[in-house]
Amino acid sequence: MDQDGRATIGRREVLGTLPAGVALAAAREAQAAATPPRRYAAIGVGSRNRMYQQAIWGPHRAHATLVAAVDTNPGRLALVGRMARRAGAAAPRAYLAADFARMVREQRPDVVIVTTPDAFHDDYVVRALEAGCDVVTEKPMTTTAEKAQRIMDAVRRSGRHVRVTHNYRYAPYRSQVKELLMAGEIGEVLSVDFHWLLNTRHGADYFRRWHASKAMSGGLMIHKASHHFDLVNWWLSDVPVAVQANGKRDFYTPAMARRLGLSGAHERCHTCPERERCTFFLDLAADPELRSLYLENERYDGYYRDGCVWRPAIDIEDNMNVIVTYARGATLSYSLNAFNAWEGYTIAFNGTKGRLEHVVIEQAGISGLNGSSMGDAIQTRIIPMRGDPRDVPPATGAGGHGGGDTVMLAEIFDPAAASDPLLRRADERAGAAAVLVGVAANQCFRTGRPVTIADLVTGLAPPDFPAMPGRDSAVPMPRRG
Repeated sequence: MDQDGRATIGRREVLGTLPAGVALAAAREAQAAATPPRRYAAIGVGSRNRMYQQAIWGPHRAHATLVAAVDTNPGRLALVGRMARRAGAAAPRAYLAADFARMVREQRPDVVIVTTPDAFHDDYVVRALEAGCDVVTEKPMTTTAEKAQRIMDAVRRSGRHVRVTHNYRYAPYRSQVKELLMAGEIGEVLSVDFHWLLNTRHGADYFRRWHASKAMSGGLMIHKASHHFDLVNWWLSDVPVAVQANGKRDFYTPAMARRLGLSGAHERCHTCPERERCTFFLDLAADPELRSLYLENERYDGYYRDGCVWRPAIDIEDNMNVIVTYARGATLSYSLNAFNAWEGYTIAFNGTKGRLEHVVIEQAGISGLNGSSMGDAIQTRIIPMRGDPRDVPPATGAGGHGGGDTVMLAEIFDPAAASDPLLRRADERAGAAAVLVGVAANQCFRTGRPVTIADLVTGLAPPDFPAMPGRDSAVPMPRRG
């Protein structure tokens, strides 16, 4: 009863009158409402961090607070403060990278979000774990086997958690592919053919930025393809055990610049004497986002966002082929091409009951450029063995990366997020499994010899994956004909 003698209904009684699923959701929401917002620190505030800033200042502001921003560039730190105030949020406390330890002591973040250049991920991930923070890090988790080992060891020592934001898993149409495979539509998957194409708008952009240095990014085999290797690992619910690969740079070279009628390579687009003739020219000054993030802040760190795509200092590949063997016996044939006529991918899963084909034509553009990405064209088809093909209407969603970012960000920031039967959350084990395929491929490029994943690190346990049809599953006899 209340203080006036009226009968009251307790939370337990209310939940008892609801269907189980509704009651569970209500319980999660009640617990989330009673939980104070988690304190987040952003490490590296270039274009990739914008997604997290906007989530914290927007749809997830009730559950998250950005208390600190860390970067090497004071101009970008000041920009983050202005953007926070524009969004109606308190500006995060700004710290230079050298003051990371002081930031942790003063701001006591619950979670550190790492969006630095890839080669620096491990340093901040490990220091955050050792300081008692959980970590959200952009993919790739890191760039070398040694750094992956360092992160895995730090997780074991600290007992804290790492989430690697492999957002491709969350796109509704890719989740749908996983559901079809889990349901046994094509039986046990025996082989996969996967080809990813980058056009000369998006693909060229990797050769302008810090990504063009293998020491910084690990090359496209790690920075870009770790997305793809993670997808296959998750789609198959399996781990890679051996890799063979070949890679080279054919297109983004000084020689190609001359073949295209230019005098040769130059330093950057902004000062290029052949900007009128080169259709790969990027005008930083013309886009407000790129101008404010990069061009106006060059004076602080000397970083050029618009390096010439033909410059000889580039040491990453633009044309790569990989064969991966999996623990349960499946094989992957994969290619990545960065100078193609269209953007997207084709993948085919060959199973004991048939074939699943999945094609996505993407309209990706330049990272950070306003209006650079539009809707994708998607086709998914099941072809039973000796049966008639059928098209599967693709699941779709709104937001970045095919709607995947919205779903993933809700899972990261919303304490009332529902449990996920697809187990899309990627931890340090999944992050390492994806990166190590790229590490092995890079080693193959150098040596010409195959690489065994177990020779690269120790103590890598399989990630948590949903169950899939296995080798003991019954297989129906195909019909005659």
